[in-house]
Amino acid sequence: MYDEAPLEQRLQQALATRREREQVLVAARDTLENMEASLKAIDEERHATEQKLEPLRERIAEMRLKEQEARLSEEQFAQQLAAAGANEEEVAQQQEKGMRAGALQGEINRLNDEIKGLGAVNLAALEELHAASERKAYLDAQSRDLNEAMATLADAIRRIDRETRERLQHTFDAVNRHFSEMFPALFGGGQARLVLTGEEILDAGVQVIAQPPGKKNSSIQLLSGGEKALTALSLVFSMFQLNPAPFCLLDEVDAPLDDHNTGRFCELVKKMSKQSQFLFISHNKITMEIAEQLLGITMQEAGVSRVVAVDIEEAMRLSEAAA
Repeated sequence: MYDEAPLEQRLQQALATRREREQVLVAARDTLENMEASLKAIDEERHATEQKLEPLRERIAEMRLKEQEARLSEEQFAQQLAAAGANEEEVAQQQEKGMRAGALQGEINRLNDEIKGLGAVNLAALEELHAASERKAYLDAQSRDLNEAMATLADAIRRIDRETRERLQHTFDAVNRHFSEMFPALFGGGQARLVLTGEEILDAGVQVIAQPPGKKNSSIQLLSGGEKALTALSLVFSMFQLNPAPFCLLDEVDAPLDDHNTGRFCELVKKMSKQSQFLFISHNKITMEIAEQLLGITMQEAGVSRVVAVDIEEAMRLSEAAA
Protein backbone atom coordinates (compact mmCIF):
# COMPACT_ATOMS: atom_id res chain seq x y z
CA MET A 1 0.00 0.00 0.00
CA TYR A 2 1.33 3.43 -1.02
CA ASP A 3 2.18 5.67 1.95
CA GLU A 4 0.72 9.18 1.44
CA ALA A 5 2.15 10.64 4.67
CA PRO A 6 5.35 12.06 3.09
CA LEU A 7 3.33 13.64 0.32
CA GLU A 8 0.91 15.11 2.85
CA GLN A 9 3.80 16.50 4.88
CA ARG A 10 5.38 18.05 1.79
CA LEU A 11 2.00 19.49 0.82
CA GLN A 12 1.67 21.16 4.23
CA GLN A 13 5.20 22.51 3.98
CA ALA A 14 4.46 23.89 0.50
CA LEU A 15 1.27 25.50 1.76
CA ALA A 16 3.15 27.07 4.67
CA THR A 17 5.81 28.37 2.30
CA ARG A 18 3.11 29.76 0.06
CA ARG A 19 1.46 31.59 2.97
CA GLU A 20 4.79 33.07 4.04
CA ARG A 21 5.53 34.25 0.50
CA GLU A 22 2.02 35.72 0.19
CA GLN A 23 2.60 37.63 3.43
CA VAL A 24 5.91 38.91 2.10
CA LEU A 25 4.17 39.89 -1.16
CA VAL A 26 1.44 41.78 0.73
CA ALA A 27 4.07 43.61 2.81
CA ALA A 28 6.02 44.54 -0.32
CA ARG A 29 2.88 45.81 -2.02
CA ASP A 30 1.98 47.85 1.07
CA THR A 31 5.47 49.35 1.09
CA LEU A 32 5.20 50.17 -2.61
CA GLU A 33 1.75 51.71 -2.14
CA ASN A 34 3.03 53.80 0.78
CA MET A 35 5.96 55.06 -1.27
CA GLU A 36 3.68 55.87 -4.22
CA ALA A 37 1.23 57.60 -1.88
CA SER A 38 4.09 59.59 -0.33
CA LEU A 39 5.39 60.67 -3.75
CA LYS A 40 1.85 61.52 -4.87
CA ALA A 41 1.29 63.55 -1.70
CA ILE A 42 4.54 65.44 -2.32
CA ASP A 43 3.51 66.14 -5.93
CA GLU A 44 0.05 67.27 -4.78
CA GLU A 45 1.58 69.47 -2.10
CA ARG A 46 3.89 71.03 -4.65
CA HIS A 47 1.03 71.53 -7.12
CA ALA A 48 -1.21 73.04 -4.42
CA THR A 49 1.62 75.33 -3.32
CA GLU A 50 2.17 76.55 -6.86
CA GLN A 51 -1.56 77.17 -7.24
CA LYS A 52 -1.64 79.16 -4.01
CA LEU A 53 1.34 81.28 -5.01
CA GLU A 54 -0.28 82.96 -8.04
CA PRO A 55 -3.34 84.34 -6.14
CA LEU A 56 -1.00 85.67 -3.47
CA ARG A 57 1.06 87.48 -6.09
CA GLU A 58 -2.08 89.00 -7.57
CA ARG A 59 -3.24 90.01 -4.13
CA ILE A 60 0.12 91.63 -3.37
CA ALA A 61 -0.08 93.61 -6.61
CA GLU A 62 -3.62 94.68 -5.67
CA MET A 63 -2.47 95.69 -2.18
CA ARG A 64 0.38 97.70 -3.68
CA LEU A 65 -2.05 99.55 -5.93
CA LYS A 66 -4.31 100.29 -2.97
CA GLU A 67 -1.31 101.39 -0.93
CA GLN A 68 -0.29 103.75 -3.73
CA GLU A 69 -3.83 105.14 -3.90
CA ALA A 70 -3.85 105.66 -0.12
CA ARG A 71 -0.46 107.38 -0.28
CA LEU A 72 -1.70 109.73 -3.03
CA SER A 73 -4.84 110.51 -1.01
CA GLU A 74 -2.72 111.26 2.06
CA GLU A 75 -0.50 113.60 0.05
CA GLN A 76 -3.52 115.38 -1.39
CA PHE A 77 -5.06 115.89 2.05
CA ALA A 78 -1.75 117.15 3.41
CA GLN A 79 -1.46 119.59 0.52
CA GLN A 80 -5.01 120.85 1.17
CA LEU A 81 -4.29 121.43 4.88
CA ALA A 82 -1.05 123.15 4.04
CA ALA A 83 -2.79 125.33 1.45
CA ALA A 84 -5.48 126.27 4.02
CA GLY A 85 -2.79 127.14 6.61
CA ALA A 86 -4.52 125.00 9.26
CA ASN A 87 -2.78 123.85 12.44
CA GLU A 88 -3.57 120.19 12.79
CA GLU A 89 -2.76 120.07 16.51
CA GLU A 90 -5.02 123.00 17.42
CA VAL A 91 -7.89 121.64 15.38
CA ALA A 92 -7.55 118.27 17.09
CA GLN A 93 -7.43 119.90 20.59
CA GLN A 94 -10.58 121.93 19.98
CA GLN A 95 -12.41 118.84 18.86
CA GLU A 96 -11.36 117.00 22.02
CA LYS A 97 -12.33 119.84 24.47
CA GLY A 98 -15.93 120.08 23.27
CA MET A 99 -16.73 123.80 23.11
CA ARG A 100 -20.15 125.23 24.20
CA ALA A 101 -22.89 125.86 21.68
CA GLY A 102 -22.61 129.71 21.71
CA ALA A 103 -18.86 129.78 21.54
CA LEU A 104 -18.95 127.01 19.03
CA GLN A 105 -21.46 128.90 16.89
CA GLY A 106 -19.33 132.05 17.00
CA GLU A 107 -16.28 129.99 16.06
CA ILE A 108 -18.25 128.39 13.27
CA ASN A 109 -19.31 131.77 11.96
CA ARG A 110 -15.73 133.00 12.10
CA LEU A 111 -14.49 129.94 10.36
CA ASN A 112 -17.22 130.24 7.74
CA ASP A 113 -16.17 133.80 7.04
CA GLU A 114 -12.58 132.73 6.76
CA ILE A 115 -13.58 129.85 4.56
CA LYS A 116 -15.53 132.21 2.30
CA GLY A 117 -12.52 134.46 2.18
CA LEU A 118 -10.25 131.53 1.41
CA GLY A 119 -12.59 129.92 -1.06
CA ALA A 120 -13.54 126.27 -1.29
CA VAL A 121 -11.89 124.28 1.53
CA ASN A 122 -12.26 120.59 2.34
CA LEU A 123 -13.38 120.54 5.99
CA ALA A 124 -13.18 116.78 6.15
CA ALA A 125 -9.52 116.73 5.19
CA LEU A 126 -8.34 115.76 8.70
CA GLU A 127 -10.88 112.96 9.01
CA GLU A 128 -10.07 111.70 5.57
CA LEU A 129 -6.36 111.95 6.32
CA HIS A 130 -6.84 110.02 9.55
CA ALA A 131 -8.92 107.38 7.75
CA ALA A 132 -6.36 107.19 4.96
CA SER A 133 -3.53 106.81 7.50
CA GLU A 134 -5.36 104.01 9.27
CA ARG A 135 -6.07 102.31 5.96
CA LYS A 136 -2.44 102.70 4.93
CA ALA A 137 -1.32 101.09 8.20
CA TYR A 138 -3.80 98.25 7.62
CA LEU A 139 -2.58 97.77 4.04
CA ASP A 140 1.05 97.83 5.22
CA ALA A 141 0.27 95.07 7.72
CA GLN A 142 -1.51 93.05 5.02
CA SER A 143 1.42 93.57 2.67
CA ARG A 144 3.88 92.32 5.30
CA ASP A 145 1.71 89.25 5.99
CA LEU A 146 1.46 88.45 2.29
CA ASN A 147 5.20 88.87 1.78
CA GLU A 148 5.88 86.53 4.70
CA ALA A 149 3.37 83.98 3.35
CA MET A 150 4.94 84.19 -0.10
CA ALA A 151 8.41 83.66 1.37
CA THR A 152 7.14 80.65 3.34
CA LEU A 153 5.56 79.12 0.25
CA ALA A 154 8.70 79.75 -1.79
CA ASP A 155 10.78 77.99 0.88
CA ALA A 156 8.37 75.04 0.86
CA ILE A 157 8.59 74.77 -2.93
CA ARG A 158 12.39 74.86 -2.82
CA ARG A 159 12.44 72.19 -0.09
CA ILE A 160 10.08 69.91 -2.02
CA ASP A 161 12.08 70.37 -5.23
CA ARG A 162 15.33 69.66 -3.40
CA GLU A 163 14.01 66.45 -1.82
CA THR A 164 12.49 65.33 -5.11
CA ARG A 165 15.75 65.95 -6.96
CA GLU A 166 17.74 64.02 -4.36
CA ARG A 167 15.39 61.00 -4.44
CA LEU A 168 15.16 60.99 -8.23
CA GLN A 169 18.93 61.35 -8.63
CA HIS A 170 19.55 58.52 -6.14
CA THR A 171 17.10 56.25 -8.01
CA PHE A 172 18.55 57.19 -11.40
CA ASP A 173 22.12 56.49 -10.24
CA ALA A 174 21.13 53.10 -8.78
CA VAL A 175 19.31 52.02 -11.97
CA ASN A 176 22.19 53.29 -14.11
CA ARG A 177 24.69 51.32 -12.02
CA HIS A 178 22.63 48.12 -12.26
CA PHE A 179 22.13 48.70 -16.00
CA SER A 180 25.87 49.06 -16.60
CA GLU A 181 26.41 45.74 -14.76
CA MET A 182 23.46 43.85 -16.27
CA PHE A 183 24.17 44.77 -19.91
CA PRO A 184 27.66 43.14 -20.10
CA ALA A 185 26.28 40.05 -18.32
CA LEU A 186 23.66 39.53 -21.04
CA PHE A 187 25.85 40.50 -24.00
CA GLY A 188 29.07 38.92 -22.77
CA GLY A 189 30.78 42.32 -22.82
CA GLY A 190 30.14 45.81 -24.10
CA GLN A 191 28.85 48.71 -22.11
CA ALA A 192 25.62 50.65 -21.61
CA ARG A 193 24.43 53.62 -19.62
CA LEU A 194 21.53 56.01 -19.13
CA VAL A 195 22.01 59.70 -19.95
CA LEU A 196 19.80 62.62 -18.94
CA THR A 197 18.81 64.82 -21.89
CA GLY A 198 18.56 68.01 -19.82
CA GLU A 199 20.29 69.83 -16.99
CA GLU A 200 17.20 69.90 -14.73
CA ILE A 201 16.51 66.33 -13.60
CA LEU A 202 12.84 67.07 -12.84
CA ASP A 203 12.20 68.01 -16.49
CA ALA A 204 14.89 66.03 -18.32
CA GLY A 205 14.33 62.94 -20.43
CA VAL A 206 16.39 59.75 -20.40
CA GLN A 207 18.43 58.41 -23.34
CA VAL A 208 19.69 54.82 -23.49
CA ILE A 209 23.25 54.41 -24.78
CA ALA A 210 24.10 50.77 -25.61
CA GLN A 211 27.32 49.44 -27.18
CA PRO A 212 27.41 45.63 -27.61
CA PRO A 213 30.82 43.96 -28.00
CA GLY A 214 32.48 44.90 -31.29
CA LYS A 215 30.10 47.78 -32.07
CA LYS A 216 30.62 51.51 -31.73
CA ASN A 217 27.03 52.69 -32.15
CA SER A 218 25.72 55.04 -29.49
CA SER A 219 21.94 54.65 -29.92
CA ILE A 220 19.68 51.64 -29.50
CA GLN A 221 17.96 52.56 -32.78
CA LEU A 222 20.98 51.12 -34.61
CA LEU A 223 20.76 47.73 -32.86
CA SER A 224 19.19 44.59 -34.26
CA GLY A 225 15.91 43.22 -32.97
CA GLY A 226 17.58 40.69 -30.66
CA GLU A 227 20.03 43.29 -29.36
CA LYS A 228 17.18 45.69 -28.65
CA ALA A 229 15.35 42.92 -26.77
CA LEU A 230 18.44 42.15 -24.66
CA THR A 231 18.97 45.86 -23.97
CA ALA A 232 15.35 46.21 -22.89
CA LEU A 233 15.71 43.16 -20.63
CA SER A 234 18.85 44.67 -19.09
CA LEU A 235 17.00 47.88 -18.31
CA VAL A 236 13.92 46.07 -16.95
CA PHE A 237 16.01 43.82 -14.71
CA SER A 238 18.01 46.85 -13.54
CA MET A 239 14.81 48.51 -12.40
CA PHE A 240 13.64 45.22 -10.92
CA GLN A 241 16.79 45.01 -8.79
CA LEU A 242 16.07 48.46 -7.38
CA ASN A 243 13.13 47.06 -5.43
CA PRO A 244 12.89 43.28 -6.06
CA ALA A 245 9.44 41.75 -5.84
CA PRO A 246 8.72 38.14 -4.79
CA PHE A 247 7.39 37.37 -8.29
CA CYS A 248 8.38 38.40 -11.82
CA LEU A 249 6.22 37.60 -14.88
CA LEU A 250 7.86 37.50 -18.34
CA ASP A 251 5.74 37.08 -21.47
CA GLU A 252 7.73 35.72 -24.44
CA VAL A 253 10.63 38.09 -23.89
CA ASP A 254 12.98 35.52 -25.45
CA ALA A 255 11.09 35.37 -28.75
CA PRO A 256 13.53 37.56 -30.77
CA LEU A 257 16.67 35.95 -29.25
CA ASP A 258 18.88 33.36 -30.89
CA ASP A 259 20.04 30.25 -29.02
CA HIS A 260 23.30 31.85 -27.81
CA ASN A 261 21.59 34.93 -26.38
CA THR A 262 18.79 32.78 -25.00
CA GLY A 263 21.37 30.81 -23.02
CA ARG A 264 22.70 34.03 -21.48
CA PHE A 265 19.20 35.14 -20.68
CA CYS A 266 18.51 31.80 -18.96
CA GLU A 267 21.70 32.05 -16.90
CA LEU A 268 20.65 35.50 -15.70
CA VAL A 269 17.16 34.24 -14.79
CA LYS A 270 18.72 31.37 -12.82
CA LYS A 271 20.89 33.81 -10.91
CA MET A 272 18.03 36.18 -10.12
CA SER A 273 15.65 33.33 -9.22
CA LYS A 274 17.49 32.99 -5.90
CA GLN A 275 15.74 36.16 -4.72
CA SER A 276 12.51 36.15 -6.76
CA GLN A 277 10.28 33.55 -8.35
CA PHE A 278 10.03 33.86 -12.14
CA LEU A 279 6.94 32.97 -14.13
CA PHE A 280 7.52 33.15 -17.87
CA ILE A 281 5.57 32.33 -20.99
CA SER A 282 7.81 30.91 -23.69
CA HIS A 283 7.93 28.68 -26.77
CA ASN A 284 11.72 28.36 -26.59
CA LYS A 285 13.05 24.92 -25.72
CA ILE A 286 16.20 26.33 -24.08
CA THR A 287 14.13 28.53 -21.80
CA MET A 288 11.78 25.68 -20.91
CA GLU A 289 14.73 23.50 -19.90
CA ILE A 290 15.59 25.74 -16.92
CA ALA A 291 12.03 25.65 -15.55
CA GLU A 292 11.32 23.70 -12.39
CA GLN A 293 7.70 23.20 -13.40
CA LEU A 294 5.97 23.40 -16.80
CA LEU A 295 2.34 24.26 -17.48
CA GLY A 296 1.09 23.58 -20.99
CA ILE A 297 -2.23 24.31 -22.69
CA THR A 298 -3.56 21.67 -25.08
CA MET A 299 -6.72 21.45 -27.16
CA GLN A 300 -7.56 17.80 -27.72
CA GLU A 301 -11.05 18.71 -28.80
CA ALA A 302 -12.16 21.75 -30.76
CA GLY A 303 -12.92 24.62 -28.41
CA VAL A 304 -11.91 22.67 -25.28
CA SER A 305 -8.62 23.68 -23.63
CA ARG A 306 -6.80 21.60 -21.04
CA VAL A 307 -3.94 22.41 -18.70
CA VAL A 308 -1.07 19.92 -18.53
CA ALA A 309 1.39 20.39 -15.66
CA VAL A 310 4.82 18.76 -15.36
CA ASP A 311 7.02 18.96 -12.26
CA ILE A 312 10.53 18.56 -13.68
CA GLU A 313 12.18 17.57 -10.41
CA GLU A 314 9.45 15.06 -9.60
CA ALA A 315 9.67 13.60 -13.11
CA MET A 316 13.45 13.20 -12.76
CA ARG A 317 13.04 11.47 -9.42
CA LEU A 318 10.45 9.08 -10.83
CA SER A 319 12.72 8.38 -13.81
CA GLU A 320 15.66 7.67 -11.55
CA ALA A 321 13.51 5.45 -9.33
CA ALA A 322 12.24 3.52 -12.35
CA ALA A 323 15.81 3.10 -13.61
